[in-house]
Amino acid sequence: MTHEVLSAPHRLEYAYRRSVGPVVGRFLAGLREGRFEGIRGRDGRVLVPPQEYDPVTSEALEEWAPVGPGGEVRSWAWIPEPLPGQPLARPFAWALVRLDGADTALLHAVDARDEGRMHTGLRVVPRWRDRRVGDIHDLECFVPEETAAAPVGPAVPDEAAEPGPVTRIETPISLDYHYTPGAAASRFLRALAEGRLIGQRCPRCGLVYVPPRGACPTDGVPTEEEVELSDHGAVTTFCVVNVPFAEHTIEMPYVAASILLDGADIAFQHLVQEIPAAEVRIGLRVQAVWKPRAGWGPGLDSIRYFRPEGP
Repeated sequence: MTHEVLSAPHRLEYAYRRSVGPVVGRFLAGLREGRFEGIRGRDGRVLVPPQEYDPVTSEALEEWAPVGPGGEVRSWAWIPEPLPGQPLARPFAWALVRLDGADTALLHAVDARDEGRMHTGLRVVPRWRDRRVGDIHDLECFVPEETAAAPVGPAVPDEAAEPGPVTRIETPISLDYHYTPGAAASRFLRALAEGRLIGQRCPRCGLVYVPPRGACPTDGVPTEEEVELSDHGAVTTFCVVNVPFAEHTIEMPYVAASILLDGADIAFQHLVQEIPAAEVRIGLRVQAVWKPRAGWGPGLDSIRYFRPEGP
């Protein structure tokens, strides 16, 4: 019997936080106030964005220089169909803009409205956001100088923003993609929607793989024999997660474990709960805790977690 291969959209998304150091922190604080600053290298060039160390001599840099607010486009690429999350929802240009007084270029968006207006050497000025908190998004984009609504004047930072140098930034990161698991994994996922766990046996070495892979990675032969598996097994290795992350919903600490199901020869990853993290051990017998039947679907999240085996 043949089955249609599954396919579904997925999104990998998280908030990336990092410290920025004193040099980038001062640059971002300047953006919050509606101004640009560069830093002078040992050869006299003004670097924008600024760097903590000279790119040639590796010496620490500390001589600041005001730049901008206007500049000129040094190179550019037109974006006719912006993606979600990009600076503008209408067609725009990504451009390297060399601010007045700088010797290097800053990458940002240019809202030219028309591709025909874009050209190398185009004079541009900044358009600042109304609410500025101290990151690169405080600069909404650049616009052609001749189309600017008004001369660029002093900008006022958001009243809720913390004063002083910026020390830390948060960057949301997301990746949208379409996942097609293949024929063997599709059968495994469909079985989960029925409350079952299945693997596939290699006809040559006899190993049972779960999730099934369609071919034995050792012998390179198709694995067509399906094996019905128990939802009981044993922990083969595990880690205790103590560090929280953005929007996590699992109570800390929690255990992520490799679980070898009875009848299988390959372990897979899942959560172990209903036991203190300090008591989890290699060899611990566990059993699956399934969602209510209405929550079963083609995914391992049909199983909420594994718990210590018991009556």
